[in-house]
Parts: sequence; structure tokens; C-alpha cells
Amino acid sequence: KGTMPSTTLKFDDGAVQFRQRLVVALFSNRPILIRNIHADNLQAPGLQPEEASFLRLIDKLTNGTTIEINATGTQLRLKPGILVGGQVEHDCPETRNVGWFLEGILPLAPFSKVPLELTLHGVTQGFTNRDPSCDYIKASILPIMEKFGIADEETASPPLLKVITKSTTSSGCVEFSCPQVKQLLPIDVTEEGKIKRIRGLAVSTRLPPTATARVAHASKGVLHRLLPDVWIHTDATSVSKAKHTNKNTTGPSLSLLLTAESTTGVVLSTECAWNPTNQQQRGKELPEDLGVKGATMLLQEVECGGCVDSGCQSLVLLFMCLGPEDVARIRMGTLSQYTISSLRLFQQAFGVEFKVKADHESKTVLLSCLGTGYRNMARAST
Repeated sequence: KGTMPSTTLKFDDGAVQFRQRLVVALFSNRPILIRNIHADNLQAPGLQPEEASFLRLIDKLTNGTTIEINATGTQLRLKPGILVGGQVEHDCPETRNVGWFLEGILPLAPFSKVPLELTLHGVTQGFTNRDPSCDYIKASILPIMEKFGIADEETASPPLLKVITKSTTSSGCVEFSCPQVKQLLPIDVTEEGKIKRIRGLAVSTRLPPTATARVAHASKGVLHRLLPDVWIHTDATSVSKAKHTNKNTTGPSLSLLLTAESTTGVVLSTECAWNPTNQQQRGKELPEDLGVKGATMLLQEVECGGCVDSGCQSLVLLFMCLGPEDVARIRMGTLSQYTISSLRLFQQAFGVEFKVKADHESKTVLLSCLGTGYRNMARAST
């Protein structure tokens, strides 16, 4: 615990950055108070199902965390405990993708007492226009976690994420395992390199297998103009298979994940999906449109530059804050609004200030900071 005064982190703007604030409170070991959670939502004020579920998940991952919620659910007080990890199973509500929950607890995973083995049940295909899918986390975030030295000391096996069943309802299932670390490594990732190859994955459920092929063909049409090495895998979960695996069958879904790899090992990913719940839109947006949209989104991400894509900027910056007391540097493209508010949050919680230097030539931003030297105290030392 140390002699650091555990002053409460107070927030009055409700559920903004909800997951990240709770994670930061656990790391800085400071109680947190959040007021006005969805207070302006007259139909259903207070914590939404996914937020309450995320709190329950944090409760399962830790020991000694106390959570107090007022009668209307608009105020939350959390006192952090210690991270335990171990085997945890959790059911996620159907309002968000399981990736949303996984992304939230990813920073906590390497610092638990015993290695984490997490099984999440919920929606795996769907909401990917706003939530990260498991495929995205696998393609983009896990390689970055490896750069921070998050791997098993003896076997050097990195964090693993496996999608067991794909579904647009709560019958989906993913497994995530993460080794524990004593301390992170400082990173220095500033060379973007040139894009040398593009890999992709088009996934559909309850649709004819030609749908994924059409998506892949359309996005290759855009990308082949720029480089020859484009490879897009298709994965169609057929209707009959979906019927037998579970009683509550899944709805139709179609999504595309594209990953660009550069000569220096930088990975940039984007994903898009069409919204199967919207009946009017269903006939209007063709699989070809989705393919072209996905390809243009990837090109936009590449144009922004940087060594990580905009989806995992704040996670990388959090790991940099927790790193050893050494300078960590990273080059990023345009900082998203979420990332900017994350920087403010990290300054408030850890007192870490990032030095931000704009590189006008490549239109990127160089961020550097001194880590706080966070160590995994819960882990049994040998």
C-alpha cells in the first residue's frame, strides 16, 4: 500500500469512460466515487445492464473490493481490493459485445495473483461498430501486450484468446488466458515502416457462404490497387450448424476485420459490420459495400499513421504509465477524443504527464512519459 494518501477519485459526469476509471482506481489503489450515472435517462436512470455486469466481473476478479450503489443506481462508490485472477466465468448481457468487457479488464489481467483464465458468455458477433470484437483484440491488442513483455516467464507463451462459439445472442463463448508478470517493460515504438501486407477475416453467421466471399472480393478490389499481398479469410458459420449447437439460434451477421502489417512489425487493424437488427437497412447495404467500407477504413487508419491503431491508443498509454520508471515512447496518429480524456485521467490518478510532440512531417504525434514503476505485489514471489 505504501504511504501514498488514498484520496478518493471523484467524477460527476456519470458513465463517461466507465471501465477505464474503475481500472485506474484499482491500479492506483484509490477509492472512486462516480455520480450522475445516466441521470438524464428518464426511462432507465442509473447503471445500465452492461455496466452492472462489468462491476460484477471486477468483483469476481478481485478480493476485498467493496462496491456501493445508491437506490436509483446513479451513484457508485468502489473501494479497490487486490487482483486475484484464477479461473473466472462470467455471463455478459446481450446489450454489448463480449469484446467490450474483455477490453475493459485487459489491463488488469497480467497483474493478478495467479494467471487468469477467463470464460465469457455473450454476444460475439454484433455491435462491432462501437465495440471491439474478439477478432480485433486478437489481431491488434494482444501483439501490443507482448511488446510490453506480457508473456509466461518459463514457456514465453503470450496471452491467448479463443472464440469457442460465434453468436449474435448470448450463446456465444470466448476463452481468454493471460500469464502474470512482475513488471512491464518500457517500450520504444517510433518506427512506422511501410505497409507490406494485409490480412483479413470476413465472418458471417446465418447467411449464405457467398456473402463473406463477396465482402472479401470487394475489399480486395480496393486494396489490390495498392499492394499485391492481400489475403482475406472467410468464415461462414452455416445455418444448420448454428441450429444444432444451441437452442436459441443466432441471428444473421456479417463483419469484416482487416489488419495491415508494416516492415517494422507495426500492426494496424480496423473492423466494420453491418447492423443486422435494422430491418430497413438490410436490403440496402450489400456485402460489397461493406467490403469497400472496410478497406477504406483501413486506408484511413494507415493514412493517420502511428504505430498503434486508434482502437488501442488508451490501453497502450495506460501500460506506459504502469511501466518501470524509465522513459517509454510511442508514435501515434491522430489522437481520438477518448484518448485525450484518458491522458487527463492518468494525470489525475497516477500523476503521470505525457510529453506530446507533434511531428509535422509525418503528421503524427510522439508521446513519451516516465512510468510509475507499478509492480505486481499480489503475485507470490519465489
